[in-house]
Amino acid sequence: MAQTAKPVQLEPRTLSALDAYIRQAETEMEQTLHGSEAFLWSQQPPERAEDVARGKVAAQFWSGQGPVKVPSGLIHDWIAAAFIPASTIQEIFAVIQNYDNHKNIYKPEVVDSKLIRREGNDFQIYLRLLKKKIITVVLDSDHEVHYRPVDRTRWVCRSYTTRIAEVENAGSPNERVLPPDTGYGFLWRLYSYWRFEERDAGVVVECRAISLTRDVPFGLGWAIEPIIKKLPKESLIHTLEATREALRRRTQ
Repeated sequence: MAQTAKPVQLEPRTLSALDAYIRQAETEMEQTLHGSEAFLWSQQPPERAEDVARGKVAAQFWSGQGPVKVPSGLIHDWIAAAFIPASTIQEIFAVIQNYDNHKNIYKPEVVDSKLIRREGNDFQIYLRLLKKKIITVVLDSDHEVHYRPVDRTRWVCRSYTTRIAEVENAGSPNERVLPPDTGYGFLWRLYSYWRFEERDAGVVVECRAISLTRDVPFGLGWAIEPIIKKLPKESLIHTLEATREALRRRTQ
């Protein structure tokens, strides 16, 4: 890969554009918690709600038809939803808050996982991620995760990366973890917003994932575009399907 794409450095203007995007998105999300707007994206329109109720994982760009272009970067904003039957929110939390076991639940994308610290509904976790699409990228990442109840049947969760570092020669004796914000820029930042609602003898689980990557250099779309444009959706769908499968195994 080094012969086809040059390493890049995350620029302050790129990060500033993401920060502004996140502030706006979080303001809008907060307004849907107690106002007249629907709590769940998946319940409108009715056709989407029916698909999710039947077991489909619904996923699409939050708005528009592609990533949002910012200076020297792209913001990817995806939303996905799944229904997990015969489950409760607390049963789902028993799975997704078992961070030491994420390497088993969410493999092959999660190579390693570890709970660093927990205080009530606040978690610090470590994940080693594998991104593979034509090329393979391994990332070490640290995350802050906070859960909070909205009411008796609804919870939300906010997770964001505090460090993402690319790993060269992962798993080999000469493995090297690069400094954060350097490397090939396949994932600079990741914010994940979860919603859980108990309904219809199960739980609807939604995740909105907002990530920042490099832009696509001219002539290298064949190598870079698949990993930064297709993987966010595929990763989101895999996460929800793996969560549902883990719940199914627990109830067998």
